[in-house]
Amino acid sequence: MIRAIIFDLDGTLADTEGLHFAAFSRVLEAEGIALGRDDYYSRLIGFDDRECFAAVMSEHGRPPDDHELASLIARKAAIYQKFIAERDVLYPGAAEFVRSCFGRFPLTIATGTLRVEAEQILRRANLRDLFADIVAAEDVEHGKPAPDCMMAALARLSFILRPHPPIEPGNCLVIEDTAAGIASARAAGMKVVAVCQTAGPEVLGAAHVVCESIGAIDLDAILRGFAGN
Repeated sequence: MIRAIIFDLDGTLADTEGLHFAAFSRVLEAEGIALGRDDYYSRLIGFDDRECFAAVMSEHGRPPDDHELASLIARKAAIYQKFIAERDVLYPGAAEFVRSCFGRFPLTIATGTLRVEAEQILRRANLRDLFADIVAAEDVEHGKPAPDCMMAALARLSFILRPHPPIEPGNCLVIEDTAAGIASARAAGMKVVAVCQTAGPEVLGAAHVVCESIGAIDLDAILRGFAGN
């Protein structure tokens, strides 16, 4: 039985992956490195800023130390936060779907973006108060596809909901859009619904259910499908 829903943010609720790519590209271009759009979307999407910069810089023979990595992340964050401050970024149907889930289940966010960015997007969309918590990039040592963020989200949600019995991983439904996010949720032992907003169904086949978009999710049908599991 599903008892809680964990949402990814970028590419799931918010159409921001293109903005992340643009910000990464601008910072890397200043370092003399060209980041191709196809390269980003085929293998880097779903990584947090730290892991994305570490991977690209290392591949170009320049593995960054902690100081350089922090500088790259800060420069990218400044560009990205300016992008999201200037526009509405939620996918069609995303706000309505979140509101339809609220009241039925406790909701939380597990994202590879920085906390300030997640807060900015959710508050602009008037959705922040619907989520009990946010687990962001700086809250875990290893980002997706590691299960750390999912397990942290579950532990913190169970703490918030005490004295109710702790929620087990198998009672969590995760909404994701990337192979890395799906791998993270499955490694944590959770159920996953994938939305084909940043990748096609052939990439997202490890999810339990694949839907065309966040607005196309039939939550009741999905819950019925999981009822016997």
